[in-house]
Formats: sequence, structure tokens, C-alpha cells
Amino acid sequence: MAGADGIQHVAVVIPAHNEEQHLEDALGAVRVAADRVRGERPGVGVQIVLVLDSCTDSSAAVAAAVAGEDPRCLVLPLSFRSVGKSRQAGVRAALKNATESLCDGEAAAIVPMRHVWVANTDADSRVPENWLVRQLALADGGADAVLGSVEPDAHGMHHQLRARWHARHVPAENHPHVYGANLGVRASSYIAAGGFPGLEFDEDRALVDGLRSSGARLVATDTARVITSGRTVGRAPRGFAAYLLALAAP
Repeated sequence: MAGADGIQHVAVVIPAHNEEQHLEDALGAVRVAADRVRGERPGVGVQIVLVLDSCTDSSAAVAAAVAGEDPRCLVLPLSFRSVGKSRQAGVRAALKNATESLCDGEAAAIVPMRHVWVANTDADSRVPENWLVRQLALADGGADAVLGSVEPDAHGMHHQLRARWHARHVPAENHPHVYGANLGVRASSYIAAGGFPGLEFDEDRALVDGLRSSGARLVATDTARVITSGRTVGRAPRGFAAYLLALAAP
């Protein structure tokens, strides 16, 4: 359970654009991670905010089915075609709901945003069971942001590309990488850093640059690695899939 000065609310923000093939697994993994928070920290509330950005496939139906059985899930259908704006909107909604939850409906009360944690992942990714509790443990230790690691899903990924990935991304603590699929931040630090910019790519790196500039304490860890899609044709220009495509080039 959170102490008087600890995290009291967790918001998980997930942007999605036409992810019907991955979305159910992504949400299922996040729900398992949220269940673990409930078991280990019963005083900490968790909400899952899914931003459906310009989806034309069955993502909305998948999301509706999950939200219908899990009240922790909030679905936001929007039309940005921008991962940065999607993350922005998701965090904005999450912080509004966190404030209302922690204030018990008293609009005049001010909730310290340092008691709220925003965990970010992607709709083509699967977080581990310890994903949220590990971030909260690092927050307890003073971290303002947690830069997690990722690993491409081996399913359907060429073995040579996978080998190139692992040659360049040796699992380690204090790694130098930034992934929107595995990024947690204290809400007060997020606000001080200016939040996610409304970019079509590298919005995660821009936020981390802002966090460093604002003096936030960052911790990079490989202790809660996220599995993400190994596809080389992605949804965001110059995103993770584009990186893998460049890595696959001879």
C-alpha cells in the first residue's frame, strides 16, 4: 500500500491506430499488471486509458468488449493520426480522472500530482506482470521517470534481424534507450517537463529530453521488459517499425 508520500493513483495510457490484431493481448497484459497492483498495493487505484486514434478496423469493437467487462478501462475515440497528440490526450484525460478520484468529487481540492504515476505503453505490445509494481517500487526510491526496455516479438521476425537487434541492445540496467512502449513518469514531473509534444514521431524522446532539462530523476531499467511487435511496417512514421526496417537493411 502506498505511504502518505507515495503514489496513490496509476494511469496507464495506450495510443492505438488500427491495432485489432494486437489490442486484445495488449489490454489483457496491462490488466494482469493492474491486478498485481491491486493485490500488492490495495490503496493504489489504477485506470487504463486507451486512445483510439482514427481507427478504421475492429479496434473499437475489441476495446468496447474489454471496457464492458473491466471498469478500469476508459476508451477515447479521437481523430489525430498523431501518436504524440494521442498520448497527450490520453494523459490529459487520465490526470483529470485521477484528480476527481483522489478528491472524491470535491472540485475545490488540489491533488498533488506527484502522487500520480503515468505508465505508457503501446497497443502492439505486451507488458510483463510486474510492469506497474516495478515502476512504483522505483518511484518509492525517488525516481521521477522510469525508462524501461523492450524486446521485439520473435514471432514472424526474421532470425537475422533478431540477431542484429540483440547485438545492439544488450539487456542492462542504466541503458541509454527510450521507448514509448515502456515509459513511466510521475505526473508532477510530466507537467514540469511540458508533457508529450504533439509530434508524429519521437514524442517519447522529446518528453525525456524535457524531463532531463527540468531536473527530474530518471532511472533506466531492464527489470520489466515489454514485448513489442517485430513488424517492419508500422503505424507511426520513423517509429519503432521504421527503426527495425533500417536495421534489417544490408
